Amino acid sequence: MPARIIETNPQPFAPRAIDPVSLDIIENALRNARIEMDATLVRTAMSPGIREQGDAFPMIANPAGKMIVGQFGSFIDGFLRGWDGSIEEGDMIFLSDPYSCEGAISHSNDWLVLLPVYRSGRLLAWTAMFGHQSDIGGKVAGSMPIDARSIFEEGVRIPPVKIWRKGEYNEDLVKLIMHQTRKPDWCAADLNALIASCRVAARRIDEMCARFGEDELVAAMDALLARNHRAMKALIAASVSTDKVSFEDFVCDDGVGYGPYKIKCTMSRVGDKVVLDFAGTDPQSDAAINFYLNENMFKMFFGIYMIMVFDPQIMFNDGFYDLIEVKIPEGSLLKPRYPAALSGRTHALGRIFDLLGALLGQRTPEFLCAAGFSSSPHLMYSGRDQRPGKGGEWFQLFQIGFGGIPGKPFGDGPDGHSLWPGFTNVPNEFLERYFPLRIERYEALADTGGAGRYRGGNGILMSYRFLSAGTVSIHDDRWFTYPWGVNGGEPGARARKILEKADGTQTIVANKLDSLDVAAGDQLHFITWGGGGWGNPLDRDPALVGLEIRQGLVSAAGARAYGVVADADGVVDAAATARLRAELAAAGPAEPAIFNRGGTVEQLRAACEAETGLPAPRPPVWQQAEAAQ
Repeated sequence: MPARIIETNPQPFAPRAIDPVSLDIIENALRNARIEMDATLVRTAMSPGIREQGDAFPMIANPAGKMIVGQFGSFIDGFLRGWDGSIEEGDMIFLSDPYSCEGAISHSNDWLVLLPVYRSGRLLAWTAMFGHQSDIGGKVAGSMPIDARSIFEEGVRIPPVKIWRKGEYNEDLVKLIMHQTRKPDWCAADLNALIASCRVAARRIDEMCARFGEDELVAAMDALLARNHRAMKALIAASVSTDKVSFEDFVCDDGVGYGPYKIKCTMSRVGDKVVLDFAGTDPQSDAAINFYLNENMFKMFFGIYMIMVFDPQIMFNDGFYDLIEVKIPEGSLLKPRYPAALSGRTHALGRIFDLLGALLGQRTPEFLCAAGFSSSPHLMYSGRDQRPGKGGEWFQLFQIGFGGIPGKPFGDGPDGHSLWPGFTNVPNEFLERYFPLRIERYEALADTGGAGRYRGGNGILMSYRFLSAGTVSIHDDRWFTYPWGVNGGEPGARARKILEKADGTQTIVANKLDSLDVAAGDQLHFITWGGGGWGNPLDRDPALVGLEIRQGLVSAAGARAYGVVADADGVVDAAATARLRAELAAAGPAEPAIFNRGGTVEQLRAACEAETGLPAPRPPVWQQAEAAQ
């Protein structure tokens, strides 16, 4: 039964014509309110994931729950459809269970606050914010167990509840939830930050009403949605073919020895509508790499990608959703059945962006980007701080790393840059001040970006020296498959993780693991993947390659992938370069493939241990059963 919206004023909002100047002012006021939500959050949260990295996502929506400004698209409609309760003035909703909101938040670490904004007895708008909590209980510190077999192993699940009811705070509920986490101080501060952010935006909406009027504000939001619909309709007609285009990519493994897992999507245009069909995607995993992909979220991903590539001036919102149809098979990796584990969903989430780029670029290779939105590397380190003066107090780090961004039609991919807009790295000074570790190295790793006319971004090498014994968990991907290159570009390098003991011995460890014991003096070399290259590497300016040798982004040996002969100081030998490029051009294909994956899955499996130092993942059991039929 859907939620019941209670309003003491039954008068509907009156239609209003909005002049362009007023519309522009209201649009920018809403944008600024969204920015102020972020600013409020980072000034009041405590966990490094939110305070330092910005792992939180704000939204302002119209009375129907359609996002006007935000990032991930609206999740309010799914919540309203699934919650059998009332919404009244003075209420605030709190939840973290992905299965209660159709996957709008994709794992239980994301805490979501929804605030209905009332004025004069009518529901005028919604504000919302969700952010990743560093710990919500569960079987491992960080609450994202690799080997979880159900969501019950991943910590506290919060169904939609009223944290505020008609203006009264539910303090007992908050105490109960904080009792489940290893870091109640962080979680309490972060929850208050989410609440404060929503209230700041609600105040700004109230101020807009006082200036322009309630009917005018609602009409302006409708106009912004309609404008977006018109723009996306034109973009889709011009950019998406009626012919079907398919692409598939893979999550390397599930962390318990099986993989890779295929994600497949087919795109076509039927009339004005884009159809995106994930038929052919592998069934859900028994482990935690499932990603409950909310259809509206994917529509927003598609829209953002279209807008950023073809017309960045458009303000994206939910106005175009009826132009896109998304089909996701039940029981698949992207729509697992309850109570499937979800805590490792970031790998499939990142792979969705690579998939979108491949789908939209196949018909127009000049707009095609390489792969590199490949995962969201997580490191968790926890234990008792044994340094002098610390008294064995509990510490717990959750940190998100960055890989190489793909080469693009108009330039190189950034080195070690965030996939998510607004995300930043945790400063090394912060890490060394608050945790028992020292950062020995933090650098872009030369030659990890795929060679091309436009180079893929290099991955990052971050070396952690642990100063107290503890346990480490790692979530990363692209260690078995490569971030593919396009239009003649080479794949980016794979991710690697190396544990160096205090005595200097080194061991290659998995990119997905739980509870790795480390001792004081040990180092973890955390290496992320590089982005794929774009275009023929032989077309890259040799002088630019020489400059990048001097900058430490390409080595003298790595320059040969571009057909460039240079010394360690980046001085290019022009004659030798011309000869090498002629040899490489003669030996290469006359027409390079659009995609360079670095080999088939079977070839990668055969060479895996020799190339990575890790055994190849075994084919999932259900794949073996299907092959036998």
